[in-house]
Amino acid sequence: MSVSYSDCFSDLLCGEDSDTVFSNGGGEDLPECSSSDIESQFADIDESIAGLIEDEQNFVPGFDYIEKFQSQSLSAAARDESVAWILKVQRHYGFQPLTAYLAVNYFDRFLYSRSLPQTNGWPLQLLSVACLSLAAKMEEPLVPSLLDLQVEGAKYIFEPKTIQRMEFLVLRILDWRLRSITPFSFLSFFAAKLDSLGTFTAVLISRASQIILSNIQEASFHEYWPSCIAAATILCAAKDLPNFSLVNAEHAESWCHGLRKDKIVGCYELVQKYAIALRPRRFPRVYPQVRVMTRTSTTTVASSDSSSSSSSSSTSYKRRKLNNSWWSVTDDDS
Repeated sequence: MSVSYSDCFSDLLCGEDSDTVFSNGGGEDLPECSSSDIESQFADIDESIAGLIEDEQNFVPGFDYIEKFQSQSLSAAARDESVAWILKVQRHYGFQPLTAYLAVNYFDRFLYSRSLPQTNGWPLQLLSVACLSLAAKMEEPLVPSLLDLQVEGAKYIFEPKTIQRMEFLVLRILDWRLRSITPFSFLSFFAAKLDSLGTFTAVLISRASQIILSNIQEASFHEYWPSCIAAATILCAAKDLPNFSLVNAEHAESWCHGLRKDKIVGCYELVQKYAIALRPRRFPRVYPQVRVMTRTSTTTVASSDSSSSSSSSSTSYKRRKLNNSWWSVTDDDS
């Protein structure tokens, strides 16, 4: 006896109508979530955040990291220059704030555990490129090539194989722990604790992220752990909102077990001056396309051949300029 195709899969077809889809089979409504279930979910989230606070010390350099700058074993000015370059590239490509923070986190954790042959110059530049490349691979859906990543005033241009060797060294020093606990791991949770209705949650997270990026160039920022930084920046972000103007560090301490009021106050005072500088929110306008269109519009194109010739000559000119301005560091130079 032959079995038809429809008979084989007839039991897989859904025969319910719209009236029974949202019922439990007997025509009754599905039971709603009880308040105890919701409280249990919130308790699980609180427990997860408390676990992050317990583990965050494993993803930051030690507290004596700042002493290395004071003892001149590390150059604070060279670190500031490297972090500033990472932030420029982050803005250039529109990377997430977390990408820039991770790059600086890898950079500082590496310097805390391993010394470089020079405290400034090309070794730090190579480390910056490698850390930013690893962070972009962790967080960004589209990652530029290693050559394209070296923009925004990079003093040295490294070959891809040189950067890849440095990436493996960073991975080994960090024990392959790239999925770090950062202040961004806590922002959504703390913003929800402050704004339970969710009206200003997006604003709080966005502004707190800006404050974090404006502070990572300061080495003294490492005196505080990520959870403390997140709590302090959320408080700074909420200060300009009238609904939360009276919220202080004592309230923030109750958001989760493991937060300390004195640490939140110290971190809050550190970031407050940078938060004030961010309040106008006026950023310079950049028109890269307009600049290109204005330059090309002054040239009269007679034919498609002349257009392609002009394009190729412009490309060769840019290459000559790059070759004259930058120099490449190879393995032999290293």
